[in-house]
Amino acid sequence: MYALCIHPLSCFAGRIKPLSAKATAMSADSTQRAIRCLIAKVGLDGHDRGAQVIARAFRDAGFEVVYSGLHRAPEEIVQAAVQEDVDVLGISILSGAHNTLVPKVVDGLESYGALEDTLILVGGIIPEEDKSELKALGVTEIFGPGTPMEETVEFVREHAGTE
Repeated sequence: MYALCIHPLSCFAGRIKPLSAKATAMSADSTQRAIRCLIAKVGLDGHDRGAQVIARAFRDAGFEVVYSGLHRAPEEIVQAAVQEDVDVLGISILSGAHNTLVPKVVDGLESYGALEDTLILVGGIIPEEDKSELKALGVTEIFGPGTPMEETVEFVREHAGTE
């Protein structure tokens, strides 16, 4: 079994590799459509190591993954999410601009009628006092530094609708 990492928005430094036995066992049932994910770097945040790591973990878990690349405007992220018909939008943000940029992405998804069908995850350094506001906007979960990959993959499996 092979996983495909598609990346129309920018180059993703990785090759298609055979999945490990563990990842193959974890991959979605072959009769069901794979979970489609967009991993996005919004704004001027130039740190993408975490986004690349989670993109690879999702790919290895059998998800279809699109990686946006750096410095994307909220509107670009919304367009990519809608055009790619993603089940999951993972926003990686370390710049501290989460209270400005995430609402713009949520509003954009809502304007296209895609908010209800998209599981929105935020990863990065988000202060505790900001988490409840982001969740009230429509963010499903927030994952901070050090979150085990298995926990994030399992969360997506349990909450992403692929019917």
